[in-house]
Amino acid sequence: MIDDQLAGAVAAALKKAQQRNKLPPFDLPTSIPVERPKQAGMGDFATPICLQLARYARMAPIQIAEIVADILRERHVDNLPFLASVEIAHPGFINFRLDEGWLQEQVPVILAAPDTFGDVDLGQGARVQVEYVSANPTGPLHMGSARNAVLGDALASTLEAAGYTVQREYYVNDAGSRVQVFGETLLARYAQALGHEAKLPEEGYHGQYMIELGQQIAAEHGERFLQMPREEAVPALGRLGIEAVIADARADLALLGIEYDGWFSEQSLYDRRLNETIMTMLRQGDYLYVHEGAVWFRATALGGDKDEVVIRSNGTPGYFASDIAYHYEKFVERGFDRVIDVWGADHQGHVPRMKAMMRALDLDPERLTIIIYQLVTLKRGGEIVRLSKRTGDMITLREVLDEVGADAMRYFLLSRSADSQMDFDIDLAKEQSDENPVYYVQYAHARICSILRHGQEVLGGALGAGDDASGLTPTDVDLSLLTSKAELDLIRQMLRLPETVRLAAIQLAPHHLTYYAYELAQAFHAFYRDCRVVSNEPGEAEITRARIALVTACRAVLARVLGLMGMSAPETM
Repeated sequence: MIDDQLAGAVAAALKKAQQRNKLPPFDLPTSIPVERPKQAGMGDFATPICLQLARYARMAPIQIAEIVADILRERHVDNLPFLASVEIAHPGFINFRLDEGWLQEQVPVILAAPDTFGDVDLGQGARVQVEYVSANPTGPLHMGSARNAVLGDALASTLEAAGYTVQREYYVNDAGSRVQVFGETLLARYAQALGHEAKLPEEGYHGQYMIELGQQIAAEHGERFLQMPREEAVPALGRLGIEAVIADARADLALLGIEYDGWFSEQSLYDRRLNETIMTMLRQGDYLYVHEGAVWFRATALGGDKDEVVIRSNGTPGYFASDIAYHYEKFVERGFDRVIDVWGADHQGHVPRMKAMMRALDLDPERLTIIIYQLVTLKRGGEIVRLSKRTGDMITLREVLDEVGADAMRYFLLSRSADSQMDFDIDLAKEQSDENPVYYVQYAHARICSILRHGQEVLGGALGAGDDASGLTPTDVDLSLLTSKAELDLIRQMLRLPETVRLAAIQLAPHHLTYYAYELAQAFHAFYRDCRVVSNEPGEAEITRARIALVTACRAVLARVLGLMGMSAPETM
């Protein structure tokens, strides 16, 4: 990475300056910040380190910058071949400009490995599990689940590109009191569908989907479950209902382009008696106590803000008991180096207890990261949409997906950081204009495909052996002809993908991909405005070939970032 190499070069220059007595002795920082300048015209990279060191050196920042810049200029030809110049800016910044020849040479680098361009070896193969969505299997997925799905899936793809070995998992909450209530509700709806009077439980599920599910089971099984004792019918119907809900969730997520490596059953923790193993471990560590008939976990003794019930006074396990067993299974039995859970805002208060749980299991709490995402507000025509047009109750993921499509849903739900509340504008997501960022980005890819098809028609074999309209890879191209600002700016923007992947992986923030994709599309559209790509004018064959190589590389980078976001890269629009 260029910024890492520059940081190393600046650190070496500071050390050399002290050795030459140009700077007084003081402890040098362990890391040197190298950033993209916020102001145009200030170079490609910059470091503010001289401002930070002024008080230790007892010198003006600009003086330190001059000393360091002089040493960097001595050494950069051999050590930093990508560098064109080292410049100083008040009050003490050091700015770096990339060499144009080096920039031109990066086009074939991209073309040589288009499917992996942007990959970085941050994770070095460490095993990471990303668990996301994991909605209770008691009803259809809604828009909150959609944001969870898009965030978790894009994060998993980003971590894979950053060198981690990633496992995607959906945790199925198929045990506990809510599953019991779900079965009781379904029994009532099933009986009603067969013409019998039946009362719903007070805390039951009242959505239209339960009526439809009851009707579906009645049509398939007749009065079979009414002929059973109630204590057998409720769990049997509950299992059938959960299977149906999970099947629908799988189908909805597949339409969104999301596939899991594993669907983990909560009930399996109890079937394997792993919960008993956990309770024994916690008792041995003196992390449990009994109060008012319930068993409590001493979370406050381990950094939590309050103690938590693990066994209710009626003898049934609480939700937290399953959380402990599940995470023990992840870390200890399956051996993940790191686990990332994506949870909704209503779980914010659960984070301290999860960290306490890790300490109780003698696991490093830093190995568990819980990403909390905020709510999504649906809007149409500027008005908030609260109810489904089809059923009059909750709006499901499928309903919005059918209207706007998977690509728009993914991009919009990914376009804000997880901790930001967001509005999802249905009308904008469907709009085919530059106002819609999804259309704007994908149109850049489709336009490049059109350019390449046109280039093949105009120049044919002159493009180079092996070229075809679906994927031109020009050979023997004179890339030194790419000298205009628009051409070089497009290359610069393409080269930012590895930095973006690294940033998104470090921060666990895949929304950076949407910003990058939009800025890359901007750079391409500006290039297309200023530079004619395909020309059959005499003497312009070489610049045409060079620009075709450039846009072919750009197409590859656009397709790569769209792929990381789980979106398609259309060839026509």
